[in-house]
Amino acid sequence: MIDLGFTLLEARAEPYAAVPTLMLRLRITEGTGERIHAAALRCQIQIEPRQRHYAAAEEERLFELFGEPPRWGETLKTLLWTHASLMVPSFTGSYEADLPVACTYDFEVTAAKYFHALDDGEIPLLLLFSGTVFTRGQAGFSVEPVPWEKEAPFRLPVRVWRELMDHYFPGSAWIRLRRESFDALHQFRGRRALPTWDDAVEVLIAAAEEREEPS
Repeated sequence: MIDLGFTLLEARAEPYAAVPTLMLRLRITEGTGERIHAAALRCQIQIEPRQRHYAAAEEERLFELFGEPPRWGETLKTLLWTHASLMVPSFTGSYEADLPVACTYDFEVTAAKYFHALDDGEIPLLLLFSGTVFTRGQAGFSVEPVPWEKEAPFRLPVRVWRELMDHYFPGSAWIRLRRESFDALHQFRGRRALPTWDDAVEVLIAAAEEREEPS
């Protein structure tokens, strides 16, 4: 029976993808010496928030996800981030490949909120592997599953995540609005002849703050 092991070596932003994509450099090892003909890997990527320290400013930005820090002993749970897949060609011993991970900057998505809240340091990840491995047997090809207990921890630098988002969305962030809210904002912008969406939001914020000021 084959014995696969997985190690994450590094992460980098892919500058030429259709969507923001992280490349995780993955080393796959096979411990029995048997030749792998091919492998179809699936990977579930989880975030482990308990595995790092948070500055005061980060704690404030994470209130929406986890509540007040005194409650984090109960609320700081593992988060499912995303899934990825990879086809591995024939190898013996070990093989290195880039695992592409498509990312989103949609702030309705929990992972994006978590990543954006962090100033620096590392994002603690856990990658859980499954899939199918093909080997050559005496009677032809043999097929074996990759069990879910095959996993690999990785600490993704916050810097790499920010570089990725700054490359695809320089100086900006994304929020989602209901269609009615967007239509109302669009009409407001048109009536005021405001050149950009930023200008429209800034005018609305300034008006709201002026109303909140004590008379």
